[in-house]
Formats: sequence, structure tokens, C-alpha cells
Amino acid sequence: MTLSRRGLLAAASAPVLMSVQDALAQGVAPRRGGTLQMMLTPEPPVLQIGVNQQGPTLVAAPKMFQGLLTFSPTLEPQPLLAKSWTISPDGKEYVFSLQEGVKWHDGQPFTADDVVFSITKFHMELAPRARAIFQLIETCEARDPLTVRIVLKQPFQPFLLMFDATAAAMVPKHLFDGRDYRTAPAVQRPVGTGPFRFVEWQRGNFIRLDRNEEYWKPGQPYLDSIIYRIIPDSQSRRLALESGQVLLSQTNDIEPFDIPALRQRQNLEVHTAGWEYFSPLSWIELNHRVKPLDDARVRRAMSMAIDRNFIVNRLWFGVGKPATNPVASTTRFHDPAARLPAFNVAEANRILDQAGYPRNAQGVRFTLKHMALPYGEIWTRLSEYLRQAMRNIGIAFEMESTDAGSWARRVGNWEYETTINFVYQFGDPTLGVERTYVSTNIQRVTFTNTGGYANPQVDALFLRARTSAAAAERQAAFSEVQKLLIEEVPQIWLMELSFPTIHDRRVRNVITTGLGVHKSFDDVFIAG
Repeated sequence: MTLSRRGLLAAASAPVLMSVQDALAQGVAPRRGGTLQMMLTPEPPVLQIGVNQQGPTLVAAPKMFQGLLTFSPTLEPQPLLAKSWTISPDGKEYVFSLQEGVKWHDGQPFTADDVVFSITKFHMELAPRARAIFQLIETCEARDPLTVRIVLKQPFQPFLLMFDATAAAMVPKHLFDGRDYRTAPAVQRPVGTGPFRFVEWQRGNFIRLDRNEEYWKPGQPYLDSIIYRIIPDSQSRRLALESGQVLLSQTNDIEPFDIPALRQRQNLEVHTAGWEYFSPLSWIELNHRVKPLDDARVRRAMSMAIDRNFIVNRLWFGVGKPATNPVASTTRFHDPAARLPAFNVAEANRILDQAGYPRNAQGVRFTLKHMALPYGEIWTRLSEYLRQAMRNIGIAFEMESTDAGSWARRVGNWEYETTINFVYQFGDPTLGVERTYVSTNIQRVTFTNTGGYANPQVDALFLRARTSAAAAERQAAFSEVQKLLIEEVPQIWLMELSFPTIHDRRVRNVITTGLGVHKSFDDVFIAG
């Protein structure tokens, strides 16, 4: 066994010390105490990663749950529950050495058995993305209480990227094994190893997390508590931030059209960093089982009818950038030469005419139902713009509304025609892009290939990229699949998202990793 260069670098640079040094460099020593009031939009159905993989859950839950690793802004792995790791020369064997003295919030010790259970049972059953990767594991065993050995069937270059909390949170075997993972009592009262423990959830009002007094990092966390406020109205959220009732907003909390004014406030900082690991990409989700969405010509015309610059500049006020292909420009193996056709309404109409979809007396070629994404006013505005854009080419959108839980259920059950979705790419197309397009992942589960798109060439290219050990070979396969997907337009890609994180200047160490607000917050503090 040999220690990998990445493992050596990560093991030598503990995140705790770096965070403290960063604070001292600013002339501010970490201060213990205080309650961090934040917001969470929309309110998630549960806080158990795996049972639910929607954005709000992935933001709040890592304060309670942790992965084996975390990642720098350049996506270098750093130790978390695993203090070090080794990788064999053939790239198939991984050995993780776990931190000592880690306990679950109920006082039980965290051991290698919990890691094996989390990987081979819990996430394999619940999480489609994890299942797709962890099925490559040939052996996963606890060598001793603090050592886990994993052997892959074949080398898989981005394997370590799967061990962040949002991808594979460690869960307590003693509370889930032998139970229905979705209905176990721990789903409603989460138990993790993280710096904050679950205390109370008043639905529609707030979620309260308190300091884990037995947290395994000495002297941390600095905060006494974190309270997530559930504030449905966007203007009320803005006022809460401006008035200091809350000290931090994230992801969908603040509407993009409010960002320019908030940038001018002296007491606030606005960040768009911290999304390097996720690289979220939004699109119009299409159900290919609904005619005429099974026709690539229709999908291409719909794509060409959309002015992505308008979406970015007029709706999102420049926070983000137009999508150019299914792989975000911030994700490895993005090919800048593979680009969507330009905005061209006249050409889109010509394509639909030639494809045999004439307008009726009312100027309508056909009607599609469109389910708006229930994540705030900006998404409603986006759907309203898309309805107008589709009207310009003779397609009528009938608008539907729902809540976050119902949206996830309906998409997962294929009970939609079109909707808006945005999906994280997790640093590598095999981890976050492939799942939407390969036919082997057509499932009745949200964030799989729910659209039902199938193309053997696409399957083969993603498989080649997955199984190739050399970066050049993977790039060649990914470049080819990007060009093929642009021809077929299985989803209509809209925008690379850059969600703003806005916080009071007294709140320190908010964005320190490539995970942004999805980190544990054990080093976050409120300066006096």
C-alpha cells in the first residue's frame, strides 16, 4: 500500500488549524458562544440525507451529519471523519483510518461498522447516485474499529469525491439496521456525529440545532446554537436579513433581484464562491413519455426559443451564467467547444413547421403542462418567462403549482410533462451528469433519469468515461457525449447557477471550502 499524494497533503493540513489561522490573520480570534440565526428555503420534508436529497436538506443536515472527507475550493480531499487514507498503486484498494473518540449524538461510539453499513446498505438502498458508484465496490470491510478497507472491482478515478456528507453521510448503524430506513424514528430526530445536534423542529416556523458538547474536535464548535427560520415570503426574508433578525442567508433564501441592493449594505457580505463541488445546472425537465417531447426536433426548437442571456441578466441580475452544454463550465471535463445552438426564434419556428406541427386557428401547435419549481419567486418568474418564450413558437404552457415535497414526489413518479430542475454535478460528470441521461438509471426516483431518455451511444460513452483510468481517455469520451447530447437535447439546459451567500460581517469562516454553506460550520463564529 502507498499513501497517495492527495491523502498525504490532506492528512498534513487539518482544517481546524487552517480556519483558526485564517481568523487570526484577519485580526479576529474565534469567539465561543452565540446563536446563529439563518433561513432555510423551502422547508425540507425531512433532514435525513439519503431519505431526502433535495437542496434544503443538503444545506442543513451536514451540521449534524458528516462524511469521511471534505473538499477544498480546488476539490482536493481533506480529512473529516477519516483522518487519513491510502490508495493502492493499481487504484483499486482504499484504506481509511478513522478519527478516534468520535461519538454519535446519543453517546454510542462511531466505528468502522457504521461506515460499512452507511456505504453498503443505507446509501445503496436509498441514494441512486451513491448506488451507481458504490456498486463498483467488491469488498467493504471493517479491519478493526477504526479502519475501513474498500476494494473496487476496477479503478475509479473520482471515487474519493463520493465521501462528502452530501453524497454519503455516515449514519448510525444501531439506529437503522434492521429497520425501514425511510420510517425509522431517527429520520424524524436525526442522530449524527456533527458539531450540532437536533433539538426541535416547529414545522413552518424554525429548526433548532444546539452545540454537541461531546464533539470530537476539541473546543469546537464555537456557536452555541443554529436556528433555521422558515420564512415563506421572499420580501420578509430580505427584511429579516437587513434588520439583523437573521445573520445569514443561503441558496434560495434571497431572490436574485434583491442582490444588487444588498451588495450596497455596509454590514453585509455577499459571496458566490462555495459551489465548486456542486456546480448546479438548471434545465427544463422533459418527460419523454409525453408526445411530442419524444421528438428531438421539438426539443431542439424549444431550446432555441429561449434567450439565456435574458434569464441570467434580467431575472438573475448577473448571478450565474448561461448554460452552454450539459456539463457545467466549472466541472471537470467540460468541453468549451461543445455549445448549444444560439437563440433564434425564427429558426425554431421553421424546425417545428418542417417537423409537421402546424399552428391551429389560435396559433397553437400543441399544449404542454408545466410544473413550476416551488423554490421561491424567482423560479415562478422563470416559468412565466418560459411560457412566453414557448408561446413565440406556438407551444402553450399550462402552469401547475405544488409544494417542495409534492414536486419531488411527482417528478420521481413521472407525474409531470415539463418542470424546472437543477442538479448538482459533484466535481465529475460520472458523479453528477451521467445519472440524468443513461438508460440504466431510468427509475421512479427523483434526480435519476426521470425523463426516460435512452440512447445506446450515450450509454456507451458514459460507460467508457466511467471505466477509463486515464484523464485523456475520459476527456475524449466526455467531449463526444457532450456533443451528442447537444444534438439530441434530452433536457433543455438553461443556466449555471451561482447561489449567493449573504451574511452579517460579524459572522466569520462561512465560506472556507468547495462546499460553501454545506459544510459542518464547526469553525464558524460570531465576532464580538
